[in-house]
Amino acid sequence: MSQYNDLLNKKAVALHYDETKDAAPVIVASGMGYVAEKIVEIANDNGVPVLEDNSLATVLTQLELGSEIPEELYQTIVDIYAYFLKFVPTEPPEGQSAEVQESSEEAVSDTANG
Repeated sequence: MSQYNDLLNKKAVALHYDETKDAAPVIVASGMGYVAEKIVEIANDNGVPVLEDNSLATVLTQLELGSEIPEELYQTIVDIYAYFLKFVPTEPPEGQSAEVQESSEEAVSDTANG
């Protein structure tokens, strides 16, 4: 039953930021349990960097899908984006280059017990 409880406690959020049309990063996927696992799996399969942060994932999963992150989280998200600017996937997804794209995406997840 422990594996089941571990799965239920997982949280994940995917953010998207397009500086030409968004004032702040937008929540494009959010979920708990199996959905969280799928968000992280899809991110990994597509070379999207994943950050594990339980407290941030908890806060972001409480926001509505499609909403911009609140101003209080700007600095935290900026720090994450700055960290990911140095991210280079070890193996780019099939048919894609390892370049950092102008439109950034990231997944924030909690894979530890919450």
